[in-house]
Amino acid sequence: MGDAEKIIARTAQSMSSIDAAQWDACANPGGDIPYNPFLSHAFLMALEASGSATAETGWQPYHVLVEDAHGRIAGCAPAYLKGHSQGEYVFDYGWADAWERAGGRYYPKLQVSVPFTPATGRRLLARPGPDRQQREDQVAAALVEMTNQLDLSSCHMTFLPHDQWTHLGRIGFLQRTDQQFHWEDDSYGNFDGFLTALASRKRKNLKKERARAVENDISIEWVTGSDITEDHWDAFFTFYMDTGSRKWGTPYLTRTCFSMLGEVVPNDILLIFAKRNGRYIAGAMNMIGSDTLFGRYWGCTEHHDFLHFEVCYYQAIEFALSRGLKRVEAGAQGAHKLARGYVPSLTYSAHYIPNPSFRDAVERYLTSERQHVAADADMLLSHAPFKKTRTDQDH
Repeated sequence: MGDAEKIIARTAQSMSSIDAAQWDACANPGGDIPYNPFLSHAFLMALEASGSATAETGWQPYHVLVEDAHGRIAGCAPAYLKGHSQGEYVFDYGWADAWERAGGRYYPKLQVSVPFTPATGRRLLARPGPDRQQREDQVAAALVEMTNQLDLSSCHMTFLPHDQWTHLGRIGFLQRTDQQFHWEDDSYGNFDGFLTALASRKRKNLKKERARAVENDISIEWVTGSDITEDHWDAFFTFYMDTGSRKWGTPYLTRTCFSMLGEVVPNDILLIFAKRNGRYIAGAMNMIGSDTLFGRYWGCTEHHDFLHFEVCYYQAIEFALSRGLKRVEAGAQGAHKLARGYVPSLTYSAHYIPNPSFRDAVERYLTSERQHVAADADMLLSHAPFKKTRTDQDH
């Protein structure tokens, strides 16, 4: 790890053992790097302290730190020893099955990501400056070294920005793509400006959906910052549990986690509620970055036509435009988002696999998969609802 530079790489078993200011100086240093709420020490700490991301839930913290000669953190990565592949949104169950059938042990593996969060963000974190790329490379080298020393099957970095993904490919990581649906501001100014950009039939359909969503005396409410109360969290947690129980059996986040997030990062949170007859009937939780609104969770206790689209997609666009945010990442999956102005956008992950034969097999698969993902994105983009075909900046 560069003895001449007196760099030391080590691991931390908990965010509580890492100096928050030093971590955040790498994770969200400002300048040309947009603020990402999920990478903050406070957010990651809340996941662990609330019992959501722990060894008991299959997310054993194993964060990587690169320190300089003065013991200052110069680079880091949020990393976990995973005993399963749940809560990742980049699916490697087939890889695990193949490796286990061949007599190998796929788990534990090393996962470099934000738990339960399919949102784009840097994974190799380093202080700004002329040596930032060098520090990021040192973090990547430490992850490789750790994977080898612990005799792990693999190391996975998921939902990377394109530049880090490209660089990791150059230094030997396998490259994978997938897609989500993101909304991007094209200098619309306001929601009416966005509507104007849509083809006539699509615009009429969208207006009709918005009207139908609130026709049963439903009102919409935004809550953020210090205005968020425990009553708000109680209502939202009911929605979260309903959706989680129906979709994947056991929701990932504890009730305590939401309260902790409300305490430590209130200004990063946007709750969008639908209210009827004096009570909340649906809600969505979003996280606010410096240039992106990240849609995370949704749930309801009453079902009304198009209410999901209104609360999760249209209101998110309205909020983004009101804050001057350039982008809305609406979470994983959902081709239905296309008709609502969210276009296909590629997502990126990088993978280190030490075993040569296993690596070769995965690499062949990924080469074919990338071609299929690109072709599917092209097909979907041709059906975008805009007057003229737009090309996504990440596509």
